[in-house]
Parts: sequence; C-alpha cells; structure tokens
Amino acid sequence: MKIHSFGLKSKTRILSPQATPAVGRCEEDSEEDSEEDCEEDTAKKILRGRHCKGNRPMKSSANIFTRREMLKVGVLGAGFSLSNYLRLNAADGQDTGRSAILVFLGGGPSHQDTFDLKPNAPAEYRGQFRPIKTSATGVEICEHMPKLARRANKYAVMRGITHNLAAHGLGTQYVMTGNRPTPGINYPIFGSVVSREFPAAEDLPSFVSIDRPVAGPGYLGLEHGPLSTGEKPRYGQPFRVRGITLGDGVTVEKYESRRDLLTDIDKAFDGFESLDDSVRGLDRFSQQAYRIISSPRARNAFDLSREQDREVDRFGRHEFGQSMMLTTRLIEAGVRFVTVLLEGWDTHADNFNTLGRELLPRFDQSMSALLDRLDSSGRLDSTAVLVTGEFGRTPKVNGRAGRDHWARSMCSLMAGGSVAGGQVIGATDDKAQGPTGDGYTPDDLAASFFRNIGIDPKTQYQANVGRPITLVRNGEPIPGLLST
Repeated sequence: MKIHSFGLKSKTRILSPQATPAVGRCEEDSEEDSEEDCEEDTAKKILRGRHCKGNRPMKSSANIFTRREMLKVGVLGAGFSLSNYLRLNAADGQDTGRSAILVFLGGGPSHQDTFDLKPNAPAEYRGQFRPIKTSATGVEICEHMPKLARRANKYAVMRGITHNLAAHGLGTQYVMTGNRPTPGINYPIFGSVVSREFPAAEDLPSFVSIDRPVAGPGYLGLEHGPLSTGEKPRYGQPFRVRGITLGDGVTVEKYESRRDLLTDIDKAFDGFESLDDSVRGLDRFSQQAYRIISSPRARNAFDLSREQDREVDRFGRHEFGQSMMLTTRLIEAGVRFVTVLLEGWDTHADNFNTLGRELLPRFDQSMSALLDRLDSSGRLDSTAVLVTGEFGRTPKVNGRAGRDHWARSMCSLMAGGSVAGGQVIGATDDKAQGPTGDGYTPDDLAASFFRNIGIDPKTQYQANVGRPITLVRNGEPIPGLLST
C-alpha cells in the first residue's frame, strides 16, 4: 500500500464502551423524536440531582459552569451550542492529516445538466443546456459554470458513480459514510472520523456542519459529532450558532420557561463524581467548551463581518456564497473538517430554470471563490475537498420539465491535497443512464476521500458491536485520482 507524504493513519482503534452508536434512521423525524425523548429523560434525572447509576445524589465539583456562565454562553461571540461543544474530542498528540471540506449538494443534482452532459442524446434526454470547453483538455461542463470551467485544472470530475438507494435519507447515509446502511451498524460520517483521528486545537471545534448535521457520528460516539450552526449565514444579518444546550440531557432553551430553572440549575451541577460516564462527559469537556466559547480565534472564525466587501462580492452575497466563505474562514482558523450543505437540487419540476437561473450560477461563483482562496493562501494542497450529492437524476426529462431521483448514475468532484486535477475519471453511456463498465460506488468515493485526507480507509475500530469494524469495508481508492 502506497502512503503519501502526509502519512496515512492505519491501525485498529479501541473505542470506549460508552461510545454509544447513534440511533439508526433514514429520515430526520425519527431522529428528532428519539433525541428529544432521550434529552427529556436525562434532563429530568440531572435536574433531580440523580442519575440511573445507583440514584446517588451528586457531589460537589469546582470545575463546572456556574448558572451565570451557562446563561451567558448564548451572547458570547457566535452563541455556540454547548451540547455539541461537549462532544468535542480532546487533542491526543500531533497528526499529519489534512483538513477537509465536504460540499454536499442536498437533494441530488442532475449529473447530465452539470458535469456529464450528453449533447448528442435525444432532446428528451439531453435537456436544454450546452457543454462548454474548460481549461483542461477534453473536459467539458455545463455552460452555466464558466468560472469553474476556467479552473478545471484544480479539480477532477468523477462520472459513473453508481448505487441503488434512490431515497434521500438512505442515499445520504451511504454517500456520507462510504458504507451501505444496515440495521446492525450505524456508520460514522466523514467529519466524525476526522474528528476522531485529527482533532483540532483545544480552543476550536474539530468538526463543523453548516447548517445541520445530515447524519451522525455512529459508532465513534457523540463526542465526535459536529458543531452544527443551526442555520446558514445570510448577507447583512448577524450570524449566530443557535442553541444553548448542556450536554445531551439539559437544554436551557427547553427548560428556561420553567419557574424553577434558576434554582435547579445550580443544584443540577453541584457535582459529577457519582454520575456514569455518559453524564460525566459534561464535566470532562466543560473546560474545553469554555475555552472555545471564550476564544477570540473561534469567535473570529464565525464573524463574516470581518471580510472585506470585495471578498464578499467574490463569493456572492447569496446563501451559497456566504456559506462557502464561512467554510474557508473555519478552515483558515484551524477547524479540521467542515460540511457545508447547499440545498435546492431536488428538481422534480422546472429543473432547467432552477438550475440555470439560480443554483448553477451561485454554485459556480462560490465554489470557484473557495478554490481560489484556498489556492492563494497555500491551503489547497493541505485541504481535501469533495463535492457530491446523494444521487443523480433521471436521464429522461419528465412532464413537468424536471428530473426525478436516479441512483444508477451520478457524478462528484474532488480537489485539493493529492488530487490530480484537470481530468475526468469514469464515464456513462450515451444517455447518462448508467456507467460504462462497472463504474464506481460510494464506497470507492469514500475510500478516495479518506486516502486524500490521510486516513487509511481500511482502518479498523473496536466498537461495542462485538467485532472489529472496517472504516470502508468494500471500497478502494479510485485509480488515477490521486497523484501520490
């Protein structure tokens, strides 16, 4: 196995028995209900001064938040979410991995209207857009992305990625983990693995998701979940990372209307020694959480008002542009992994107007700005970038001028790190219905992304499922994608 200069981490990881897998799910509603029930149950136990392990009263501890500090958290800097802060892992030494960005095009972008056009197909398949040449010989992309066309040497296009999970929830889980969803194992998303292997400095989160987590940390445990901003930044509006929560049990927003909050909250955190590990995690990460919240570096990273007008204009004053600008600021500050969710690609109707007038011009502008800024600051070589959706869209245009879900064929982009840019890898048939040959799977895509970050996709973890779990069991790095 060839190892690039950033040093692949390959070993068996032993996880704590308390690293409880997140509840498996396909859609968001089931997760919300489960987390709310868990939150209510744990909160009641904590506020009574007890927990399930022996029902012993909590003892005193000096290294905790006071009530005043906890209630002030929401007005400090970006208003970080404590429940997610307390999930952050403690740094455990030096690493040689890259930072990474996942640009997730939620909804499933149309591959044949973006990076895999078929100009010679019948009209009902090829659609309304024309391909244009790029700066890379032989590479053509959609006419509505001229900026990316001029930067084609900075990224590689992967066509012919294929699977058969054409539902948003299942497709997202598959693409974001590199493992086909199963009822027995809850696999971690990319950012959680990076958080586990390459934690950020103590005053920064390791993993940030803009704006919500679309999947969870799985068997790696809640401490490797993302700090989720809760919303996307919008130009001209103050940006806050909403939510003041205390671990996964006590939510100040939820309980502040109760008349006994101010008295019970002090009693609730009167000690931690008698609690089991799942609740002692609050104490374990409380000091790090406070350092992050009070850190000028962390607050400045989220402060888009520090950007000059010309930089704002370069990224765009729209939601895509502001989100991508925030992404670059977080990477520049030292955050190790950022997922940025750019939505709207589920174009069952009016596909061509939606893409041509809104989505593609905004994506073209903001993605080009991100690549340029990383490149000009010298960070593109040390930052692995993946752009993907959960699936493609139907080759044939439907009666509403839209395209429906289609998992048999999709495309993705990869840039930064060791990616050999200026090329297309893989191909689809003459109507973009499926790959020519075997194609590539989400497993292969994930293995390539992990390899580019500096993590061996065959790393094994000893979790609480009774056997070692391979990070990406079935996938292999895509040949020719990485230069080293």
